[in-house]
Amino acid sequence: MTNINGFFTDVTEHYPDYLRDESRRTGTAESISFPKSEDELRVQLAELYKNKTPITLQGARTGITGGAVPNGGHILNLNRMNHIMGILPHPSEDAFILTVQPGVLLADLRLLLENRNFDTTSWSQESLKTLADFTTKKGYFFPPDPTEASASIGGMVSCNASGARSFFYGPTRDYVETLRVVLSDGSVINLKRGEQKTSGRSFSAITSTGRKISGSLPEYNMPKVKNASGYFVYDNMDLLDLFIGAEGTLGVISEIGIKLVPCPPVIWGVMAFLPSEEIALNFVKTVRSAEEKPIALEFFNHGSLDLLRKQKESNPAFKDIATMPPAFHTGVYLEYHGPDEETVENTVMNMSEIMTTAGGDTDATWMASDKHCMEQLKNFRHALPEAVNLQIDEKRKKEPTLTKLGTDLAVPDDKLEEIINIYNRDLTEAGLNYVIFGHIGNNHVHVNIIPNTPEEYQRGKNLYLKWAAQVVAMGGSVSAEHGIGKLKTEMLKTMFGEEGIKQMKETRNYFNPDNLLNRGNLFSA
Repeated sequence: MTNINGFFTDVTEHYPDYLRDESRRTGTAESISFPKSEDELRVQLAELYKNKTPITLQGARTGITGGAVPNGGHILNLNRMNHIMGILPHPSEDAFILTVQPGVLLADLRLLLENRNFDTTSWSQESLKTLADFTTKKGYFFPPDPTEASASIGGMVSCNASGARSFFYGPTRDYVETLRVVLSDGSVINLKRGEQKTSGRSFSAITSTGRKISGSLPEYNMPKVKNASGYFVYDNMDLLDLFIGAEGTLGVISEIGIKLVPCPPVIWGVMAFLPSEEIALNFVKTVRSAEEKPIALEFFNHGSLDLLRKQKESNPAFKDIATMPPAFHTGVYLEYHGPDEETVENTVMNMSEIMTTAGGDTDATWMASDKHCMEQLKNFRHALPEAVNLQIDEKRKKEPTLTKLGTDLAVPDDKLEEIINIYNRDLTEAGLNYVIFGHIGNNHVHVNIIPNTPEEYQRGKNLYLKWAAQVVAMGGSVSAEHGIGKLKTEMLKTMFGEEGIKQMKETRNYFNPDNLLNRGNLFSA
């Protein structure tokens, strides 16, 4: 293994884990580097640019669309750029802006915010003064909550991650205030929300080297649903928003200013079990239009609960559900935040009336009103993806090529029942094993198909492509939170058409003209 300017070779032998991500795909690479600072990052990018070496960007590799899987060239892994750079007051809100490097993990950030134990070695005097004020106040938090708390903040920005609480709080984009982006040639663009606006769809930016980049953004309209598909564009937008969800195809994010908002004093969780899917869907429609909206609204179909019952011996999180009678057919999780116990209790009581009117039963409900019980409910919610992965891993012992098929489609409110009926009908007719779960508050549920054979996998893939076209026709999105990566490029084309893809590539070429960064993400390599 050689180390030249921080570049390590013999990746297959010495760094095999970096050839794959959670998509279960494996790639190839000739070299890898782990910059610790923006300066190191810029030097390495400039060296790679001279040789026109393709670069795959990586964070914590928790993505499931193959975006961090290399296809030759160099791996630039940012997980050692994991420092907190400083904190400043938000200019207009009861909030703070914490500046972090992209390799900071969400789980570590949460712990730091809880303990307020920051390494302030290189912080400015202004940051130290702000920290003194920050520590005298009640808690603040970063609302985005993807299932994988091991995700990096840079990765979350790269695909505009969301999660269960996005029903109320919105996706990562809503909490990004500043970005520093290093372009493929090593130059830097500094972006601050509200300061660099487009004129209609026209934009202009100046790099650290004085180079002016200007042009026009794509003309397509974004779907009015939860969306993480392609470049985010609209008239007179913040240029910063273009880079959020761009999946590393425009530049390398070296610093992120994230907004911290006040923690809710009281958090309650409710897991309601309904006697049928129809009753569950009616309950969802009514409760999400109620005056007191839940923070999270999650769905578990009958197949999901059955899978958890079958897995009861392999994970403690499955134990309680295993004791629930089969009559508890479909699950709906709700979360409520409030200023005090009385307010949240009254809100939950009102929700209970809605639930019983819809056909539910308070006796078939779990309630969590303290931190310990909330953690148990959280473990239960996150147990299902793990149960699916366990099933796939078991089947891969006989068929090593198998992977799960997981959808990430979202539709408008009035299409929710229609799309779930389509899923159930098509999967039953195809004879495939599946579970449906996820963020039903945003009409965004994940269908996980668990194939037994390569032929079943292909059957499931064909359904997925068919559904993508149907969802687009409904005004929906082919990816609501996971991004496109390398696995869904055909779906992005289905969503925006050849002309939309052409315009996106033109936008990419302004910032990444040689297509060196994350080649194969969003668009076929």
